[in-house]
Amino acid sequence: MKSFSSRLICSCAIVCAAVPMFTAHSAQAASAPTDRPVKVQVNDELLKFPEVQPYIDDKGIMQVPLRVLSEKLGYQVSWEKQADQIEVTLVNKQQSILLVTEQPQALVNSKKISLESSPTVYQGNTYVPLRFITETFGSPIEWNDANQIAIVDVDGKSHKPAWIAPPPPPAPAPAPKVAAAPAPSVSEQIAQTANAYMGVPYVWGGTTPRGFDCSGFVRFLYQAKGIDLPRTSAEMHSEAGTKVTDLKAGDLVFFASKTVNHVGIYLGNDRFISATTSRGVAVDSLSSAYWSARYVGARRVL
Repeated sequence: MKSFSSRLICSCAIVCAAVPMFTAHSAQAASAPTDRPVKVQVNDELLKFPEVQPYIDDKGIMQVPLRVLSEKLGYQVSWEKQADQIEVTLVNKQQSILLVTEQPQALVNSKKISLESSPTVYQGNTYVPLRFITETFGSPIEWNDANQIAIVDVDGKSHKPAWIAPPPPPAPAPAPKVAAAPAPSVSEQIAQTANAYMGVPYVWGGTTPRGFDCSGFVRFLYQAKGIDLPRTSAEMHSEAGTKVTDLKAGDLVFFASKTVNHVGIYLGNDRFISATTSRGVAVDSLSSAYWSARYVGARRVL
């Protein structure tokens, strides 16, 4: 027989009278642990398991490796292999206990007692359910859910947990809300769209992207937004919208040689876009020598 002080006692099932039954959430099989780390405490001492750790199986039973706990409780443990099973014997001055892996019964001083689950081998170590501690040794067990600790009250007294779980990390602060940029007005949209036609050639009487004259270009852009304008620049100057001096993007700007004969769309920053006879659709400055000498005012349609 090989001595190995307590491979079986500490495989505890937290299902004793004082401990609530709980269901495992991530077990792979009956002998596989869940993803919840659990600890075992004897009186005020938190036990350390250097080889393998206690776990909760897929039936919600806490299983603990035997060696560490049996040494703490004063038992000598020996074992021998019989065919495919392992027989484990625990002995102290008062008791002799025989456990057999995969057998749901134990012999305690030659008396058979039923186990909540059979002793099992996991990762080369023998485990038993924690309820076995209460049923066999008479030590009550408390389950501290907040810290996931099974507390074995060997001295019969109630004990506080010897380990306090760290608080969960704070939730990340919500990202600051960024106010959405206001949607451009229809007149601003018209001014922005006008830039897409840069370089379209000038065509007398032209009203399509194949070629524009100045009023055909302006009228085309406004019609795309459902706004009908007169056909000629002179008619727009006399009939469309209202006269303004504080120019905004989308306003109509007019130019004359004796009479009004050219119209464009103001873009902002002293610039306007229009269909010119020399360069097609192009952007110019209101303050340039040529256009400032011919500028006669602006009108706001929207």
